[in-house]
Amino acid sequence: MNTSDNLENVRSLVRKAPADGVRKGIQEVAEHLGVTQRTLRFYEGKGLIDPERVGSTRVYTRRDIGRMQLILRGKRLGFSIREIVEFLDLYDADPDHVEQMARLAGRVRERLADLEKQQVALVDTIRELRQIEQEATARIEQAGPAKSTQRRPSPS
Repeated sequence: MNTSDNLENVRSLVRKAPADGVRKGIQEVAEHLGVTQRTLRFYEGKGLIDPERVGSTRVYTRRDIGRMQLILRGKRLGFSIREIVEFLDLYDADPDHVEQMARLAGRVRERLADLEKQQVALVDTIRELRQIEQEATARIEQAGPAKSTQRRPSPS
């Protein structure tokens, strides 16, 4: 099969709308998801998605796109790739998704607890930095305008 025949087969496959949904090329999927083609290849390399191949061209199904949406959402929410793989495996293994939802709820509670601790730490850090800024500004004002504008000679 020559290159033009292969390209026509890819175009034909992408245009057809099988029972499981429309098939799309890597560029279209990347644009749809707002990621780079490299990102799609990365997750394929990790085994999280498995697009079909026509020659060397990747063709994505609705399932692949749905998995990528779940992956991207998991990453945005701060879950590790390992955790995302676990959720995806449960999704495939449990047709009712009960076990998946139970584990997801547990992981979400853990993530919320971590983020709430970080939020408290951030509030404390911001408060401390504001206090330091106020103290530094007060010292500058006490030194007077002449001292605050004087420059130290640079070491030669």
